[in-house]
Amino acid sequence: MPKTSAYILFHTDGCHLCEQAQALICALNIDFVLQDICDDEQLAQRYGVRIPVLLREADGAELGWPFDSEQLQQFTGV
Repeated sequence: MPKTSAYILFHTDGCHLCEQAQALICALNIDFVLQDICDDEQLAQRYGVRIPVLLREADGAELGWPFDSEQLQQFTGV
C-alpha cells in the first residue's frame, strides 16, 4: 500500500533544485512523499519546467520553486 502524506514533492532524478527543495523540507521535519514526474506523462506535462513543486493535498495548493525556509513554514504551518 502506498504511503500517504499531507504533501507531495514533485521532482525528477538529477534535478539539483529538487534536491535543494527536499533538503529544506527535511530540515523542517515535514512529512511528505516524493513523486517523480517521469513516472507519469500527465505529471511530466504539468510540472516539467516547474519542478520542484510542493503540493498540499488538503486543498490542492502548490508552492513552486524558488522557495525558502520561511515561505515553506508559511505554506505548511510548521
